[in-house]
Amino acid sequence: MELKPTKRLGFGLMRLPLTDPNDPSKVDVEQVKRMVDLFMEKGFTYFDTALMYNAFASEPVAKVALVNRYPRESFTLATKLHNGFFNTLEGRDAVFNAQRERCGVEYFDYYLLHGIEASSLAHYEKYDCFSWLLQKKEAGLVRHAGFSYHDNPELLDQILTEHPEMEFVQLQINYLDWESEWIQSRACYEVATKHGKPVIVMEPAKGGTLANVPADAEALLKGLDERRSIPSWAIRFAASLPNVMCVLSGMSNIEQMQDNLSYMEDFQPLTKAEQEVCFEVAGIINAQEAIACTACHYCTDGCPMHICIPEYFSLYNEDMRDDLKHKGWTINFTNYTKLTEEFGRASECIGCGQCEDMCPQHLPIIETLKKVAAHFE
Repeated sequence: MELKPTKRLGFGLMRLPLTDPNDPSKVDVEQVKRMVDLFMEKGFTYFDTALMYNAFASEPVAKVALVNRYPRESFTLATKLHNGFFNTLEGRDAVFNAQRERCGVEYFDYYLLHGIEASSLAHYEKYDCFSWLLQKKEAGLVRHAGFSYHDNPELLDQILTEHPEMEFVQLQINYLDWESEWIQSRACYEVATKHGKPVIVMEPAKGGTLANVPADAEALLKGLDERRSIPSWAIRFAASLPNVMCVLSGMSNIEQMQDNLSYMEDFQPLTKAEQEVCFEVAGIINAQEAIACTACHYCTDGCPMHICIPEYFSLYNEDMRDDLKHKGWTINFTNYTKLTEEFGRASECIGCGQCEDMCPQHLPIIETLKKVAAHFE
């Protein structure tokens, strides 16, 4: 089976539309069905889910909105094994078999070891997960084996040297993180390319950060082409990289789907000049962004105080932008208060650290919540 999808846009089933904006498990399934239909109608076939996405609702939604409604060979489905959900050899199979049932499939087209970094790599190695994944492939239960990755290029080079059997790598790549000292998008991409491993891109718009840029950054992008949406530059930046096989977009409504399809159906790579403008935009954002959160919500599922960390960080980032931070009170104070009626306050963090263990961006969440509390409370 051909490894690369025929088109470079993938539907990331991670930030799905909701019927209750405060509960990520309350997915608007009917809207997802319409999004799936439009995606498939335009010839796109790659769907990406994972066990914990949308508070564990994503895989079942994939079954209802996609698997139950389309012939199995007409689409490709990816999901992942996360190290936080097994502690025995048998546990790997328990998770995998439950995922097959939840998704309603006999096999997965792409299966990934989820979010590898130095701390989780030891867990995957302890339970021989690389060999286990190859066994699933040999049994016909997985068609392509790979992993998603959140660490430095040196460790990635080591993993791909030790495990050349892995067919692809999923990396966080966007123009904001291209030269980031922590994410190191460019360097990781170059390592994967050196090893001949196609790249699937996650977080191309960095959790929406590159869809809602500061006014002066927006002016630069609109100066290139007034007709194109702001997030289109982020998606196209990632898709323009020669070794990228697919760019995942976590589309949250049908309007976002329509926008993405409008420029990815007949994809045109960025020119060198357009890439340089994207890097200018990155410089503007980096000068203003307080917290580099992508709103993946990995941190919230196990929070004992039920703190909506990404939402608080988003409000804080908004207030810390240059055009807001000297204005005193903003509407975000009211928005923060409304959220605390349902979720724990930032000041109620007990410092247990589970959120930091789960964060793929390696953010100092505990200390940052103190800043959020000092600002809003």
